[in-house]
Amino acid sequence: MLTQDVRNALDVADLNKLKYDLNSLQPVDVGEYISELPEQQRAIAFRLLNKNQAIDVFEYLPTEVQEELINSLHDVQVVHLVEEMSPDERAYLFDELPAGVVKRLLQQLSAEQRQATATILGYPEGTAGRVMTTEYVRLRQGLTVGEALSKIRLQDEDKETIYYAYVTDDNRKLVSVVSLRQLLFTFPEVFIRDIASSQVVKVTTETSQEEVARIMQRYDLIAIPVVDREDRLVGIITIDDVVDILEEEATEDIQKLAAVSGDEEALSPPHLTIRKRLPWLLGIMALYIGAASAIAPFQRVIAAVPVLAVIMPIFSNTGGTVGIQALTVTIRGLGVGEVTTKDAGKILRKELIAGLGTALALGSTMILLSLIWAKPDEKWVALIAGVVMATNTMVAVSLGTLLPMGLQRLKLDPALMSGPLVTTMLDTIGFLTFLSMISLALKVFNLSY
Repeated sequence: MLTQDVRNALDVADLNKLKYDLNSLQPVDVGEYISELPEQQRAIAFRLLNKNQAIDVFEYLPTEVQEELINSLHDVQVVHLVEEMSPDERAYLFDELPAGVVKRLLQQLSAEQRQATATILGYPEGTAGRVMTTEYVRLRQGLTVGEALSKIRLQDEDKETIYYAYVTDDNRKLVSVVSLRQLLFTFPEVFIRDIASSQVVKVTTETSQEEVARIMQRYDLIAIPVVDREDRLVGIITIDDVVDILEEEATEDIQKLAAVSGDEEALSPPHLTIRKRLPWLLGIMALYIGAASAIAPFQRVIAAVPVLAVIMPIFSNTGGTVGIQALTVTIRGLGVGEVTTKDAGKILRKELIAGLGTALALGSTMILLSLIWAKPDEKWVALIAGVVMATNTMVAVSLGTLLPMGLQRLKLDPALMSGPLVTTMLDTIGFLTFLSMISLALKVFNLSY
């Protein structure tokens, strides 16, 4: 990490010391330091980096900082930086830049890098083709181990990873894969085809990035080949890309559950926070009109039995929490591929068995609390409160399981829609059931209200 001396160097104009320190640190730490500087000082610090360090640091900078530097550096410097980026990182940057800037930069790239970038940008977002890199080690079937190692030394120094080499035929069709370990511990005269494995785990350019992450996790891969519809090798996806994918997907699901837009960050400006959150909040408020409407006809009942005003918030909060717990487990299982919609019956059975114990505990607790809070002539409310709490708990685990399964089957995003729907439905069902039973009890016992 950066020392305090490095952080203060720019302030005291000790640029020689800062230059030495920045070029001695890890690129990721330098990228963090430059990102935290005031906008007018970022270009100064970046210009202090030597050529190789600048190239490495540039890829670790946030996209908005990369865009600032592109606007502040000379065209020759910018083109050199962009040229040296890995194709997948370059494509990600181009996604965020204005179309005019992208067009200008593409025209100034070498033909090879321009083609690599255009290839990646040609695939839909969220697919393997969009996150792959075209920098990989490719070997021909007829090579010996010695020839393969010589080829890697001479031609593949700048490839993103050399731990796997992919063997193709003359039409670039993927035939087999061989690891660097196998190459190093095999005699030079042995042919590649005799040691390479034909059981290649691969994905197509149309495979979703979430599925790619699941496959690599399942088979403990540090890279996976990407092929087109004709089974021709077009790129690879490496483990660092998968880590980014998993972080992106986890963040997206968490934000969706909380009705927060995916492009809002902790340090986003207030106006962006308002713009991203307010529509969701207004939408959720509209949903809760249903729960409020369930309470409205029972205002006289609540006035006659004041302890209901104390008990009802517990119904809402507890039932919603139980539902969200089941919902989160189900969505997570669907997201990581542990379960599918075909497993709905198994999951529901497990949740109902667990929910039964939870319902008995929560129902008993509600009875006890109601007896404490209720006036002597309102003690009868405790029994109804306990029964409704237990019932609402069973309904909550059922909704938390079945609702995301149903949305998934309908090709809708369960993470985006399930949370508000579950809590609104539980509040409506719980309040309506509880207040209806209280109203019925008042009539049976001839209590005025």
